[in-house]
Amino acid sequence: MWKRYVDPGTARDAGKLMRLLDKTIIVVGAGQTPGETVGNGRAAAIGYSRQGAKVLLVDRDPVSLEETRNLISTEGGRASTYVADATREGECRAMVQACMERHQRIDALHNNVGISGDDDMTIGLSEEAWQTIFDVNLKSMFLTSKHVLPVMREQLSGVITNISSTASLCWPRPLAYKTSKAAVNTLTQHLALDNASYCIRANAILPGLMDTPMAIEELRRPGQSREELRAERAARVPLGGEPGDAWDIANAAVFLASDDARYITGVLLPVDGGMSARVG
Repeated sequence: MWKRYVDPGTARDAGKLMRLLDKTIIVVGAGQTPGETVGNGRAAAIGYSRQGAKVLLVDRDPVSLEETRNLISTEGGRASTYVADATREGECRAMVQACMERHQRIDALHNNVGISGDDDMTIGLSEEAWQTIFDVNLKSMFLTSKHVLPVMREQLSGVITNISSTASLCWPRPLAYKTSKAAVNTLTQHLALDNASYCIRANAILPGLMDTPMAIEELRRPGQSREELRAERAARVPLGGEPGDAWDIANAAVFLASDDARYITGVLLPVDGGMSARVG
């Protein structure tokens, strides 16, 4: 489905209009869950590339990483891959070293890694599921930021974009995912204030009910079709009665990484068709 957004006639022709020309951007979680649509990390990587960035694609799945790289390469973009588990500090440190060896700078870090795993309500949630969800959703963003920040501080520039969720603001039933994403919001605001004097910006994007493989493939109930789940989710969205997709997240990420957003930091930006505006 992602191909309907490709415009090969213009994607590489307007260099002077590209908002991220020659910027170096690390996308952590640039692979995706298999499915019919494009995932948030892959779409963001493609979006950055279309705006002229050099993208380092990071994921623990080398096959999915290579799929993303091939999509970017087909459009004439510049991307390379690095296999790493973002929950391991040594691998995050090595990821930053690899980026510096290849590109000599890091202009933006995009943290997309996230899972819902075996989440549950409080009583039914296992300690193991809680810890795994927090390690992937929160610890990974702390570690990648920790090792990217010294580079950005020396440059006196940089952007960190963390993918959170409107679940952090609204009422989803499972506990660990919501709580971990609320912590991502706090982490993001801390990063913004702690690094503002170095001209480093940090923001979070809060997706709502998006039509992505992680949502559709993992949340379907037994016997439920993809279209039934899509219709169920669409009915809950105020704006147009339809879910968003990964390109909506990618467009927001491109904006936040660009100089157009130079005075924006510490922001929690819902991209949710108005869902988080519903109170009560």
